Amino acid sequence: MNPVTRVLRACGLVALVAAGLAVPAYADEVPLPSADGFYLPPSPLPPGALGDVVRSRQARYPLSSKVVSTQVLYQTQNATGERIAVSGTVLVPSAAWSGRGSRPLVSYAVGTKGLGDKCAPSYSLSRGLDYEQFAVNDLLNKGWAVAVTDMEGLGTPGVHTYMVGRSQGRAVLDIARAALRLPGTGLNAATPVGILGYSQGGTSAGWAAQLAATYAPDLNLKGVSASGIGSDMVAIGTFHEGGPLVGSAFMAALGYDAAYPDLRLDSALNDAGRELRRRHADLCFVSLDLGPAALDTSFRRFSDVATRDLMKDPAWLARFAENKLGTLKPSVPVFQGHALFDEVLPLRQADTVHKNWCALGADLTWKVYPFAEHLSGAVQSYPDASNFLNDRFHGKPATTTC
Repeated sequence: MNPVTRVLRACGLVALVAAGLAVPAYADEVPLPSADGFYLPPSPLPPGALGDVVRSRQARYPLSSKVVSTQVLYQTQNATGERIAVSGTVLVPSAAWSGRGSRPLVSYAVGTKGLGDKCAPSYSLSRGLDYEQFAVNDLLNKGWAVAVTDMEGLGTPGVHTYMVGRSQGRAVLDIARAALRLPGTGLNAATPVGILGYSQGGTSAGWAAQLAATYAPDLNLKGVSASGIGSDMVAIGTFHEGGPLVGSAFMAALGYDAAYPDLRLDSALNDAGRELRRRHADLCFVSLDLGPAALDTSFRRFSDVATRDLMKDPAWLARFAENKLGTLKPSVPVFQGHALFDEVLPLRQADTVHKNWCALGADLTWKVYPFAEHLSGAVQSYPDASNFLNDRFHGKPATTTC
């Protein structure tokens, strides 16, 4: 398998093509976030609490006419504790909830979309061109409401803080708050909440599970499904260096530099690295830009683009450590699944998180999929992840594997 094909599989584009997704006739009528004033936060932000909605508007959801879609700009906190605004989408089935108790809400944490504003899930969902919209629609078909954050820097100004767990986890928790406070949804503070994500989304969900008790104790959080996670940036970078998917590690370097300006990535890049950044700083995974980016990055080593090894730099190591999963006990039951042959986010670093969470006393259900790599792992783990949340919403106790 050539490098480009492996990258395409890793990002899920093959699944999108295989699904035969039709392009809506009006897809190009939706303006790019960079040309849409909705995504530009007011400065300064209005007074308010984390999760407060700054503005909202109705949006298209082409996959179903039985869903009310609302785009939101809401308040959250970045990795260094600064109050910022992030965009996202709140989806609520138009049919009345017929299940027991209140309609549940799932904060759905997306996998890797890319770095540019045009990669924002709120933009791709409104065009009917998001590779995860079938999973989102499955949750909606259960009658659940779904909130999807764009995360920091996708849609809103600035570079996306890719794989920075503290930023991503807060964005996931705060869009749940935003959904509960959005008028007309039928959701409220008593609404049972679940969180689900895979790959980058699994990392976001894992961080949300760790932060919830102290950061968002007001949420009625019942459970978290965090699968295919990436935790240890040093382990992941070492795994990919010189390989076909090393571009994902370069993306993470850009994400960390965006989250922590003190890292000063530009000071470590050589001419080749600066050119690589210039060419691909707004890359979206499901786009025609992916092929050239894969060819530019495959089988490169960090020494090809940088003047020093960031994985040995004390400042970078400190920031990586701050965002390493497994150091805090999740306050709710967690399902964690991983593919045995994951070629994107290796099993060993995820297994370390599993063991650390167990040692901390977490209520954890751990499952390895023996006949799966990263993409098929997403497909195989999804039913277990969604069923896990369904059981939590029905009050069934989780069975820990620790």
